[in-house]
Amino acid sequence: MLTEKQKDFFEKLKQTYGKDILPSFEIIARRFGFKHKNSIWQYFNKFKEENLITEENQRYRINKNLFGAKKMMSPVRAGFASSGEDYVEKRVSLDEEFNIDNPSTFLFTVSGDSMVDLGIFEGDTVIVKKCTEARSGDIVLAYIDGGYTLKTLRKRGKESWLEPANKNYPILKPKETLEIFGVVKGIVRKV
Repeated sequence: MLTEKQKDFFEKLKQTYGKDILPSFEIIARRFGFKHKNSIWQYFNKFKEENLITEENQRYRINKNLFGAKKMMSPVRAGFASSGEDYVEKRVSLDEEFNIDNPSTFLFTVSGDSMVDLGIFEGDTVIVKKCTEARSGDIVLAYIDGGYTLKTLRKRGKESWLEPANKNYPILKPKETLEIFGVVKGIVRKV
């Protein structure tokens, strides 16, 4: 079990370095105002004992299971209230859940209201996996006749078009070009 002083130091390490490999004891000691790097070594021994940090090839990093939000086993009802269990299933991170660390995954902020009937609103963040092919029915970020847009891709035979999710907007059929940038894999909304 950690003391309050150890907990405070660990939280500072976590905030400062996140998921990166931790620098040398000497650098950490200097950064946090310790007189001796031996103090850092003592902290790290305790953190290893508590499984808060891991060691790989004499390099340390904070245990990746300590990042992200807690995902609860029981769903929360949006209808009538029900008793819920406070059972933690696992910690999840958007990085892992949506494979955001992948170099072909991008985040875009939504502008406009053409996709509101699918629950995509202005200000939402969409997680887009870059690809050049998509299936009919996929929500895509597409380049059509000189501009980018977020719509549902529809295909029939050799014909493809983009369909909004708001009756106030027209279907977009390409006059010249229709290229798929990527497929939407998730939506994040701040409340």
